[in-house]
Amino acid sequence: MPIRFFTAGESHGPGLTAILEGMPAGLPLTGEGINRDLRRRQKGYGSGGRMQIEKDGIVITSGLMNGKTTGAPIALHVQNRDFKSWKERDITPITTPRPGHADLTGAVKYGYRELRLSLERASARETTMRVAIGAICKTYLRQFGISIDGYVAQLGDIVADLADMPLDERIARNEDNDVRCPDPVAAEKMHAAIRQVKIDKDTLGGIFEVVARGVPPGLGSHVHYDRKLDGRLVGAMVSIQAMKGAEIGSGFENAGKRGSQVHDEIVIDAGGKLSRATNRAGGLEGGISTGEPIIVRVAMKPISTMLRGAGSVDLATGKPNPTVYERSDFCALPRAVPVGEAMMAIVLADALLEKLGGDSLEEMRPRFAALRRNRLEDLPMDNMPWRFGYEV
Repeated sequence: MPIRFFTAGESHGPGLTAILEGMPAGLPLTGEGINRDLRRRQKGYGSGGRMQIEKDGIVITSGLMNGKTTGAPIALHVQNRDFKSWKERDITPITTPRPGHADLTGAVKYGYRELRLSLERASARETTMRVAIGAICKTYLRQFGISIDGYVAQLGDIVADLADMPLDERIARNEDNDVRCPDPVAAEKMHAAIRQVKIDKDTLGGIFEVVARGVPPGLGSHVHYDRKLDGRLVGAMVSIQAMKGAEIGSGFENAGKRGSQVHDEIVIDAGGKLSRATNRAGGLEGGISTGEPIIVRVAMKPISTMLRGAGSVDLATGKPNPTVYERSDFCALPRAVPVGEAMMAIVLADALLEKLGGDSLEEMRPRFAALRRNRLEDLPMDNMPWRFGYEV
């Protein structure tokens, strides 16, 4: 069964709920394992006051018995502590939409007569449940030696110097500071940039990278557009609030080069194992995993809620009116990293389940061990002439 998930809840409502379907039976799972990633989502330099209020903790209400998944849908819930401040409050109408948010487009789509109805559901508060679901998918992937990690590569116009830093080192240092940047020199500059943007009452975005290691070759497919793994990953990443673009490996940089400077040459060792001399393709070719680390780069726009406001129109009066500030982050990029990890985990867990089949972890382990790899012995060639044979 493919992975499906649904989230429900509003930013300032009673709580957030999610249902995850498709996890096999027998997966060891604890709430604390999920809470670790929820805590990571709440930490990051540049976050606003909301993160001082919410102390997210997961409650699992179905699909888990005696510490292991049952194969049934898993239901999750997180309480919004801030709801107590809104429960008995008369809500002041919002009639001036923020540029860059779902305020106006949501009203056009659904006919809302109050813009908070867009704000509440479009808020990145919803990513709490994506991170929770992603943590479960990470747990599943770890059973097969697959790990997923992320880090900040660029904040505003400050670009981390990662070109000569090995991938393992980037990942080992991704939590060394509260901007989640492995380059300590760039991290200090990022701190300064966020401090300045607070003074300027503005916001900042940037680029983060998510890396999956240990992914076997052969996940995804080239035969249908919606089974291509790169398409699924890019779609998942840009579904995150405030994300405006994603690339696999160095996709956009490669577009300005010649093919001889881009494609990863295939090499073979003495034992008959095939590998790539480089990984500019980001671990994917033809929509299928190559066995190299999968690397996705994601571009996050500066968030649209700015203390300085922005030009807009009051829909109640029809007159120009600047937007009104509501508590938000100045830079949410470091906090977006765990969300990106979660979305990659969800997509890769789905692709692995698709490849392995089965209803329990016990069924899947021998199937994973028997997967075809990048080995000459796994790839026998007939090396004989043949014909299509269509009778048309």
